[in-house]
Amino acid sequence: MSFVLLVVAKAPAPGLAKTRLCPPATAAQAAEIAAAALLDTLDAVTAAGAATPVLALAGDLRGAARATEIERSLRGWTVMAQRGATFADRLAAAHAEVAARFPARPVLQIGMDTPQVPAALLAAAGQRLVAGADALLGAATDGGWWALGLRRPTDAEALRPVPTSRPDTGARTARALRDRGLRVEPLPPLSDVDHMVDAVAVASVVPDGRFATAVREVCEPAPRSRIGAR
Repeated sequence: MSFVLLVVAKAPAPGLAKTRLCPPATAAQAAEIAAAALLDTLDAVTAAGAATPVLALAGDLRGAARATEIERSLRGWTVMAQRGATFADRLAAAHAEVAARFPARPVLQIGMDTPQVPAALLAAAGQRLVAGADALLGAATDGGWWALGLRRPTDAEALRPVPTSRPDTGARTARALRDRGLRVEPLPPLSDVDHMVDAVAVASVVPDGRFATAVREVCEPAPRSRIGAR
């Protein structure tokens, strides 16, 4: 049995994506960083193999940074729109839609904020779900979480009352899953990207990726030529 690798992401449009990187980034630069993070994430999912790739997208790629490149990377993917009033609602709805489209398959869900994630880690996590793990949760270093795996994706209903973007979101999520009767197993913790200090740290882990290149263009701008220098 295969598994679904679900990426939940926002279209990297200037002024809407990665706004907490501003300053020092401009809105256009923040969108470029977001697009690079998404592209590196899509590559990792594709390289994981043996998984059905799905993107739950908020927003419209028209007008987004690197839209043509993103659309090219999404060939062969199932792309669906996010639905729901809150982020927790949108997560639960995305899992429910995957369950309807791909019955009986476990789901491993990630975002676009961990472009350093190795494909091998995603593949191994998916196989743990296929082998019968109830739930997998990857803690983020800021107290949230970067990955959620569910043998039954409808169990994502447990996420709806959990507040997001808090230092205890990860702990609350684990508790909500356990309260649903699930055995929650850990995945390795990762740093996600919210602020520029996070972006610089993550870029140092994968210095050859698109993400690192986009971060360097903000933090290490090319020196200006000295007009009239002798």
